[in-house]
Amino acid sequence: MPELPEVETIRRQLDPLVRDRIIGRVEIPDPTVAAPWSAARFRRAISGKRIQRLTRRGKYLRFELADGETLVIHLRMTGRLTHLERRPGGDRRRHLRLLLHLDDGTFIAFHDTRRLGKAFIIPAGDSRAYWQKLGPEPLGRSFTPARLAKMTAGRDRQIKTLLMDQSFIAGIGNIYADEALFDAGIDPRRPAGKLTQPEITRLHSSIRKTLKKAIRLEGSSIDSYVNARGEKGGFQETFQVHRRQGEPCPRCGHTIEKIRVGGRGTYFCPYCQKL
Repeated sequence: MPELPEVETIRRQLDPLVRDRIIGRVEIPDPTVAAPWSAARFRRAISGKRIQRLTRRGKYLRFELADGETLVIHLRMTGRLTHLERRPGGDRRRHLRLLLHLDDGTFIAFHDTRRLGKAFIIPAGDSRAYWQKLGPEPLGRSFTPARLAKMTAGRDRQIKTLLMDQSFIAGIGNIYADEALFDAGIDPRRPAGKLTQPEITRLHSSIRKTLKKAIRLEGSSIDSYVNARGEKGGFQETFQVHRRQGEPCPRCGHTIEKIRVGGRGTYFCPYCQKL
């Protein structure tokens, strides 16, 4: 699933291309993308609207429209959002779920192999309430070591499962939880409330460092992810532990192991990340 770095990469690439553009024709080859709305209702809601800017909240892309409404796209597992110079045809329409025609003659295409992604509209005035369900942005100013300490205090849940809970912190998934915990030297099974203050401080730093590096390298392409230009990211080339089961730890040389934490495949070094 595209996580914060992948979604932020797409946002940074698309924002200057869609600002002040007007949405013209809206093609919906797969009406389930807008469910429970009908395709006709969805088209009427956004056709002719001007895009003010493209923002991000957690793993969600938000096209903020001039009338105060917001077109939201959640890529989920296999979604791709790309900017095209030409209308896709033939094989390029495979898995196409939504196509926005912009007034400069270009297109925003939403492809999704597994058809799990969604597009929906948040009415004017409802946006603030909707996003309150998400935790803080890990790269935001309000996310400090002190806040992380307060958030984890008294929590019995394993730290990795908590990091991936979008109501706890917005945007972190399996890849970046593994990499940040390794960087901080923390076992993914540790109860969050048992972390010491030095560990909390290290984890806070590792989360931000890992996410910033991944954004700089335009995300991780290990399955279907490509950026808004249709290109693969590069962070997967720098993985320390994720998907490196059986390989030597880059820090101590011992073997990286794979376990399951919270139902998710989890990669870690049992020597560098002691329970």
